[in-house]
Amino acid sequence: MRALVVTAVAAEAESVTTGLTPHPDPVEAGPRTLPGGYLITRRDLPGLAVDVLVAGVGPAAAAAGTATALALAASPSSYRVVVSAGIGGGFEPAAPLGSLVVADAIVAADLGAETPDGFLAVDALGFGRSVHLPPAELAARAAEATGGLLAPVLTVSTVTGTAARAAELAARHPLAGAEAMEGFGVAEAAASHGLPVLEIRAVSNAVGPRDRSAWRIGDALAALTEAFRVLGPVLANWGERHDR
Repeated sequence: MRALVVTAVAAEAESVTTGLTPHPDPVEAGPRTLPGGYLITRRDLPGLAVDVLVAGVGPAAAAAGTATALALAASPSSYRVVVSAGIGGGFEPAAPLGSLVVADAIVAADLGAETPDGFLAVDALGFGRSVHLPPAELAARAAEATGGLLAPVLTVSTVTGTAARAAELAARHPLAGAEAMEGFGVAEAAASHGLPVLEIRAVSNAVGPRDRSAWRIGDALAALTEAFRVLGPVLANWGERHDR
């Protein structure tokens, strides 16, 4: 079983690899640099090989970095699953600071058009798609193992910074657990290679008015580390039972 975990920044990648390290006898190869300057770190665990990629911030960077890593994957050691991982904003009260959200839907929340009658998603306009669905069993097992909330995660190009914007998103996506900037880009690249995708977010701030003094980035990164301490066996088991 081989998995690609995609993060936006190095601090998130470090949290992921730290979480994977405590498994017995991990072997690290890297970090190495891919074409385009993308950094990728390898972890070999029992039944699971993980490449952790730093792809950059935002859906476009995430898609480009993920697509590069997937295109360079050597057959027959192809990836079985792609995971978008990092910190993000949580919709309170369902996803408080320091909690985890595992996506049961990855939604491009601001890809579309503003109209006099409100926002229309890109698929409602007749172009492309605005939602990717992770494998239901894998998402449920990941949420159970990590204690995370199983809920939609919204991908936005502009992070929410006002109460009005938070209310608008909550009205359009009442079940949403978190927002971040990369999941949909990762999912698009994975889908182009026929691969399933999973997204997990550790909540560093509340979706709403921008208040940096209330952010808990350290706590969120620590939660991400703890999540990956238990996600390794989940991914390995799922891969074994869904081997192509």
